Amino acid sequence: MRIRKATFVAIILGLLVIISVVQAFQLNSLKEKVAEGEMKISSASSTTSAAAGSSGRQTASLPSSIKDLPQMVGGC
Repeated sequence: MRIRKATFVAIILGLLVIISVVQAFQLNSLKEKVAEGEMKISSASSTTSAAAGSSGRQTASLPSSIKDLPQMVGGC
């Protein structure tokens, strides 16, 4: 039973390594696109908007009651 357990752990570890390598390549690709100007990085602004529609291009303002909510859950 030890061999099966060790094999299972090795397979899971291998999958995690493969996933992390894929994510590293994706991150590198995104960094290159930002550096070349193909993609812009947006920063947080003082106005809050919510996405409307399936394209994600249209935005709508949130009600003022939502803007007054505390920043952390529980109001701490």
